[in-house]
Amino acid sequence: MSVLAMLLVYLLLGAAAGTMAGLFGVGGGLVIVPALVVAFGLQGIAPEVAMHLAVGTSLATIVITGASSAWGHHRRGSIQRRWFQALLPGLMLGAIGGVFVAGRLSGGLLGTLFGAFVLLMALRMALASGPRPGSAAPGRLGMGLAGVVIGGISALFGIGGGMLCVPWLTRCGATMTRAVGTSSACGLPIALFGAATFMVVGWGHPLLPSGATGFVMWPAFLGIVLASVPFARLGVQLAHRLPARTLRLAFAALLALVGVRFLL
Repeated sequence: MSVLAMLLVYLLLGAAAGTMAGLFGVGGGLVIVPALVVAFGLQGIAPEVAMHLAVGTSLATIVITGASSAWGHHRRGSIQRRWFQALLPGLMLGAIGGVFVAGRLSGGLLGTLFGAFVLLMALRMALASGPRPGSAAPGRLGMGLAGVVIGGISALFGIGGGMLCVPWLTRCGATMTRAVGTSSACGLPIALFGAATFMVVGWGHPLLPSGATGFVMWPAFLGIVLASVPFARLGVQLAHRLPARTLRLAFAALLALVGVRFLL
């Protein structure tokens, strides 16, 4: 594949990732990770590192797409600061731990786990009912432990936190719009600490291609980021216009498609 064609692929990925970051609060990783695995294969990158590169690069792009999405939701008042602050310490610790786990897994096993996890999340979102009236979030300790789980699993799969954070916050009583907004903010520490740890864990690996720092591929990062920021604003606008049930079912359908494709 030519350099120009690859750049176009990365730009299209950025447009899709940015839209989903704003619409679903997922940071775009659901699209970026499997698509980058395919793109890296076309470039001849060793399969032993392709999955890890895709996850690490996805987290790096989420730092930018997530920031744009979170800012848009913040301006609309859809971020619950108290919950975000309670989750934050766990999100950071979990993200670092999740990357070290990923570093010990083979590329094939990591990919299989990714597909199975996405399908599980699709089923949960499709069957979940709306938040019960009067439901309340757990205390600070409970939110902190939830942050560890959300951060660890999200960094392991390069997904930015939305797949776990959105269902968790809806169970805590948040509306879908508030859950998506807060989730977009939670994706930032996961992505930042996760990407930095992936660079450290992959540093000096003999199979890494040129243009990579550890398990972060910078040409892919730049191409995706260029298109992601403006499309994240589009996603935020859509999130505030669509009915909550429509948004939840669309999210579940997206997860199912990605999961099935990754397991085939």
